[in-house]
Amino acid sequence: MKETIIKVENLYAGYNSKAIMEDLCFDVKKGEIFVILGGSGCGKSTVLKHMTGLVPPVSGKILINGTDMVTAEGEKRNRLLQTIGVAFQNGALFGSMTVLENIMLPLEEYTSLPKDAIKAIAMIKLKLVNMEDSAYLLPDELSGGMKKRAAIARAMALDPAILFLDEPSAGLDPLTSASLDSLIMNLAEVLNISFVIVTHELESILTIADNTIILEKKTKGIIARGKPKDLKADKSNPYAYKFFNRNEGKAGFDIRQ
Repeated sequence: MKETIIKVENLYAGYNSKAIMEDLCFDVKKGEIFVILGGSGCGKSTVLKHMTGLVPPVSGKILINGTDMVTAEGEKRNRLLQTIGVAFQNGALFGSMTVLENIMLPLEEYTSLPKDAIKAIAMIKLKLVNMEDSAYLLPDELSGGMKKRAAIARAMALDPAILFLDEPSAGLDPLTSASLDSLIMNLAEVLNISFVIVTHELESILTIADNTIILEKKTKGIIARGKPKDLKADKSNPYAYKFFNRNEGKAGFDIRQ
């Protein structure tokens, strides 16, 4: 059995004292692709922000390799943050820097390696996402899919054990999205990286996810969990069943609810 790398305990997700989601509990295993699902406004991205340390939760624990992201401070928190990488929906690349310079930036900030070594490592990361030929391009010269790949390469700069991706397939055509899915699965397998992904792209979910949770706005909690193909076939949970079969003529379901 794979070891647990992330353990979320009694998490109340929200801002200040207002919880959007209540009492969330789930685990992410080493090397697993874990997907967080749910309708618009249910708190998916908020949970991701809590897990990456960008925003403190209302209450609860987020244990990464046994260390609580919520309470970690100082050097302990810095070490913890270096074990994770984040790729945002829009890529968040610096427009005035080349792709290579964007990848080098975390290495320059968090290591004392010489420039040549930093450049070599950055090129390795770009090769992992099949972007080495685009190293000296600016972000504005990249397609949408290339920006996503470059953002993943930058997120991997410090060799994180976990990568968090926010809507990686958003705005991509089906072929580009499928290519990105293949990249994610390959990285998880070859590098044994754990992925935590927020998405609502059905085809991608069914292709890449080892496990998933579905958040539901009305109940403020997890309404279903498990392997996507199992949830797609399970009629005992109407919400999950409709979510996974929404492209097959099943009426009466809106993922924005």
